[in-house]
Amino acid sequence: MGKVILVTGASRGIGKSIVEVILNTSDDAVVYGVARSEAPLKEIKQKYGDRFFYVVGDITDDVVLKKLVDQAVKGHGKIDSVVANAGVLEPVQHVNDIVVDQWKKLYDVNFFSIVSLVSITLPEVKKSHGNFVFVSSDASDTYFNCWGAYGSSKAALNHFALTIANEEPSVKALAVAPGIVDTQMQVEIRENVGPKAMSDDALNMFKGLKSSNKLLDSTVPATVYAKLALDGIPEDVSGKYLSYDDESLKAFQA
Repeated sequence: MGKVILVTGASRGIGKSIVEVILNTSDDAVVYGVARSEAPLKEIKQKYGDRFFYVVGDITDDVVLKKLVDQAVKGHGKIDSVVANAGVLEPVQHVNDIVVDQWKKLYDVNFFSIVSLVSITLPEVKKSHGNFVFVSSDASDTYFNCWGAYGSSKAALNHFALTIANEEPSVKALAVAPGIVDTQMQVEIRENVGPKAMSDDALNMFKGLKSSNKLLDSTVPATVYAKLALDGIPEDVSGKYLSYDDESLKAFQA
């Protein structure tokens, strides 16, 4: 049997590309995806048939996560890798305008849902000596104007990968930043959340990346995540935070 891989945020952007790269790269891999929007999940299902299965729901709901895990174990008997991709950017707020409840909501999606997912899947991933692959961000260790909530949540995710790798030797964990990718999040930055909160200089930087065609296609970082999930995280990088284009990940790059 091929690898059985769980992917969150599987309906669009990097997550959808991860699913497609996995299924296009390996003839016998199976993916179980979760997202809030069913229509795009149905499209993936129609394309790949019995190699893709999905659950519709909010990843902050443990019932949804347990349903996803139960389906994978019941359907294919194991879980080899978990790719935690789902995340949100908002609130984009200046430090003088913090709304704490909005930060907490972001952390529920970007961090605590992943803690829950790891807690639920760990017994199965240990059996397969598998992998936890986290989609992090350059914002975890670089300042972006008004991105305090998002950046700090990704920094917490980096540390969680470090914790898993050091406390459970039977699995590997890695946090990887995808670069700046041409996704719906970038549209929101340029047209919605950016103009409301970010400085003109910061906003113009993102607009310039789009106008100069410097945004990455989602398949570029998705290939790294997909191959890490399929081939396994190398021992010497487990627990680290790396960029998708890091030299140590050359074997996983497109």
